[in-house]
Amino acid sequence: MYKYDYIDQTLVDQRVTQFRDQVERRLNGTLAEEEFRPLRLQNGLYHQRHAYMLRVAIPYGLLSAKQLRTLAFIADRYDRGYGHFTTRQNIQFNWVELEQTPNILAELAKVEMHAIQTSGNCIRNITSDAFAGVAADEYIDPRPICELLRQWSTLHPEFAHLPRKFKFAVNGAKEDRTVLLCHDVGIELKKNPNINNGELTADIYAGGGMGRTPILGSLIKKDVTWQVLPSYLTALLRVYNRFGRRDNLYKARIKILVKALGSEEFARQVEGEWLQLHSESKPSNDNFTQAEWERVAKHFTKPDYLKLKPISNEAIQATASEIERAPFARWLKRNVKPHQVPGYASVILSLKPHGTVAPGDATSAQMNAIADLAEQYSFGELRVTHEQNLVLADVEQSKLVELWQAAKRQHVALPNIGLLTDIIACPGGDFCSLANAKSLPIAKAIQERFDDLDYLFDLGDISLNISGCINSCGHHHVGNIGVLGVDKDGEEWYQITLGGEQGNKASIGKVIGPSFYANEIPDVMTSLINTYVEQRTADEPFIDTYRRLGLTPFKEAAYMNNGKHSKGALA
Repeated sequence: MYKYDYIDQTLVDQRVTQFRDQVERRLNGTLAEEEFRPLRLQNGLYHQRHAYMLRVAIPYGLLSAKQLRTLAFIADRYDRGYGHFTTRQNIQFNWVELEQTPNILAELAKVEMHAIQTSGNCIRNITSDAFAGVAADEYIDPRPICELLRQWSTLHPEFAHLPRKFKFAVNGAKEDRTVLLCHDVGIELKKNPNINNGELTADIYAGGGMGRTPILGSLIKKDVTWQVLPSYLTALLRVYNRFGRRDNLYKARIKILVKALGSEEFARQVEGEWLQLHSESKPSNDNFTQAEWERVAKHFTKPDYLKLKPISNEAIQATASEIERAPFARWLKRNVKPHQVPGYASVILSLKPHGTVAPGDATSAQMNAIADLAEQYSFGELRVTHEQNLVLADVEQSKLVELWQAAKRQHVALPNIGLLTDIIACPGGDFCSLANAKSLPIAKAIQERFDDLDYLFDLGDISLNISGCINSCGHHHVGNIGVLGVDKDGEEWYQITLGGEQGNKASIGKVIGPSFYANEIPDVMTSLINTYVEQRTADEPFIDTYRRLGLTPFKEAAYMNNGKHSKGALA
């Protein structure tokens, strides 16, 4: 993984010193809150419903065991013994004290981590595929490009005060595991055989996003060679910076600009701006060089894999004891993914125990134990997924039983990956001051209702996402089933959407009708799932059944026995 050089470390250390002075001045009253607010946001520090929350960047989701232990230490020393992994490959600490935040940033700096640009109207943490570098369907390892873009965008003076926050996702595999089309900019990497014998290029999508106005991104440029990505993205951001709606917070995202102009006109304006920045006769100084690629790419070489023979799932299952064979087979099916290298696999550790803790939460004890597992089984590295789980990317197949047994002891081995209870959820009204309603009790109630693993396996793949407000931090718009908390006359209500999907067939869900009381949601879910079970064909996934039948039968089932107190849908 990438290692800081002198410039990186100096920048992060100086930022800690700078923020320590700002906090001291805020505490002694010489710096007013309205002056301090943009300064703390630049360092990922929010003031939430009950306390300050610090959001820490995990660039493109990659962590070392040492870094995870530092996060565990911070959770114990400065928080309440746990952290919350988010959909954007960050971790949040929800109970920090203002006076301690410089110390937390100093601890992060010791292990090459920071909270810079995890908030504010700037380019946020760049996300990517949690299986980058190991996925069996990968075209190209996106991590060198992610790191080059991270360095290019960090404290970029021209883009420090954009009309609104700005999010990148980078994918380099056949399957999109980044929610590419729901980002301000999505970068699809590939090797084009028609350009310089297979040079690395990118297709650029712009104008995606969720929130108040969910929109899928539009393809605006094909086959951008990797070297000119900075100049092309600079041109794109300049157009947005110039014409983005600064007069209206709710219309400030790039998706509104692309929709207003139309994707073709937006692409034309970006192209015109780019031609002023870059041409073959006058290449931009911003562009990446081969030397820069080599400087960064050397950190993403393959680990010292053993020369192993691949093992079939049947043979792997046979290594478990007879009493453990059935539960291990479930875990092998749902939590273990193919690897590029024979004899290895990637393992997902579930942070979604049924009804016990919030989705995405990990205790300090779990973090320390998982760090041990990473060192023992996966070359000391791990990944954070968009779905709020963790990944050990390089596990020998012959050690999967041993790892599974160890993961069970830490309560991170539930075989529910991709199933109904693998819920994506934001912290919601329990913590967030922006939330209209609580997310976590809803997730807990649904997990408790659907606690039968046999039944979950029979249902198959179903994504369920929950957001506590229209900002959609829980990505409810792209859940097969989405739940949105809404405020109705000071009461908490929940709106249901159906038909969303992430990945290659990304789609935005549709609201089924009036919203429900919190205590009705488990029954509503039961009605929706029963309708699917009754109407599906053999082995037909939920999303395919929905698309075949349409909204009506699900809507009728949801309101037949539920929603007696429902109110009108959110406008």
